[in-house]
Amino acid sequence: MGFIKMLIGVPVVVVLLVFSFVNNDLATFSLWPFSIEITVSLSVAVLFFVFTGFVFGALFSWLSYAPVRASLRHQKKQNKRLNKEQQKLVKEMEVLQENLETLKEVESSQPKSGFGERIKKFFSSSKAETSEQTENRG
Repeated sequence: MGFIKMLIGVPVVVVLLVFSFVNNDLATFSLWPFSIEITVSLSVAVLFFVFTGFVFGALFSWLSYAPVRASLRHQKKQNKRLNKEQQKLVKEMEVLQENLETLKEVESSQPKSGFGERIKKFFSSSKAETSEQTENRG
């Protein structure tokens, strides 16, 4: 982007400087409500007005992007907050992962029950649940 600005800006500045220094006649400017007359070289007047226009244009451009800069600051703050939250969640996940591995080790060290024992546990737990439900109703 900087190259494109320079590619356009340098020729404009060169043309402006050539124009202003070629027109070296004197010009009289009168400030109407104050009855003041100023006589200066036309090249100085052209350069002054171009520079003043550039400064005002840059100022208005800067002011028009104020909401964008405020939004950017807000986004940066939110990104920092979310980054901290993400780091906290990653630490919690690591702790949970360690707990899971510990539980897997404990489970693998215990003897495994057979298929018949699992069926007995299932039916005995379902009978206990149905008896509790009937007691709660009655």
